Amino acid sequence: MSILSFNTKVHFGHGERARLQTEMQSNRITRPLFVTDRGVMNAGVFALATESLGHDTSKIVFDQTPPNPTEDAVEAATAVFHAEKCDGVIGIGGGVTLDLAKAVAVLAGQAAPLWEYCNRHPQPRPIHQPPPLLLMPTTAGSGSEVGRSAVIIFRNGIKAGIGCPHIVSVAICDPELTLTLPQFMTAATGMDALSHCVETFCSPAINPPADAIAIDGIKRIFSSIERATFEGSDRDARWNMMMGALEGAICFQKGLGAVHSVSHALGALGYHHGTLNAIMLPHVLRINVPYILDKMSVMSAAMGLPVDVQLPLVFARLNQRLGLPEGLNELGIKEDIFDDIATAALADNAHKTNPYPMTHEDYVALLKQAW
Repeated sequence: MSILSFNTKVHFGHGERARLQTEMQSNRITRPLFVTDRGVMNAGVFALATESLGHDTSKIVFDQTPPNPTEDAVEAATAVFHAEKCDGVIGIGGGVTLDLAKAVAVLAGQAAPLWEYCNRHPQPRPIHQPPPLLLMPTTAGSGSEVGRSAVIIFRNGIKAGIGCPHIVSVAICDPELTLTLPQFMTAATGMDALSHCVETFCSPAINPPADAIAIDGIKRIFSSIERATFEGSDRDARWNMMMGALEGAICFQKGLGAVHSVSHALGALGYHHGTLNAIMLPHVLRINVPYILDKMSVMSAAMGLPVDVQLPLVFARLNQRLGLPEGLNELGIKEDIFDDIATAALADNAHKTNPYPMTHEDYVALLKQAW
């Protein structure tokens, strides 16, 4: 039995962004560093998220979040935190931004090489007195606001997590912050959330409460993702997508699988995480089917489909309807890197909880099928 752990206080619902000022006061944050990105700023979503603070233009903002969170970006943001004598971190954005904000809070507590905090380090350094951290997601994908780690691309080329399950002081999940998210990002981040629910449910770790949560997430996301993508102002669909994303991340304690071991390895090269997960999900599920037959029927029923439906095909056709890439070749990925990617996938922690114990040869074959 895994440790049953649901750590983060969450405000969830339309309009909950209004709680930001109160939560800042409760956590004694008077001079926060806002971590966000230029897209969120330019779309007006940052202003919407912080409207409860009034029109103060003196906010200390780090908006140079890259497409994938890097060690360099964490250090740059942490330098701003110290230079401006900040006393808290507020992350407002998608999963990349929230992971970056979490890593800044880790590093702001005690300066050290960031790699020493990584869960792939032989002896990860304990996190020491991090500042208060508030997170506000603007996508329904990663669930980083309740996730147990911050996934970073380190200078050594490895994309891996910093275990920090208790670092978030509070999450504020307001689906209204996702209403203007473009179609492609809605679809790609939504498939990221769906892959979390599917992989955690299929993990062999025993955790019935997490399984129930994952199944609820699958049901919500599958029934809502197309409406959210093509009818972005559908408030009900946006609510269910954000809830499904949160539920998928709550279940991370069960571990993930080969979808994520591959996407982490390829993501270290700069490719979009959610898009990679969408491409890989049907192919990995097809390999795992013989080992999770009982779980396949449960997922199918939750999605309102016949229990004997071919779920890998269902997810592949869903990707097509959403307009997502069908193969890795569409991202410009070359076959000559597959051997190195297979090696990196084997070393990834997500590999450990795939239902079928993948070998190096299995990963190479998987990548060829997904290409």
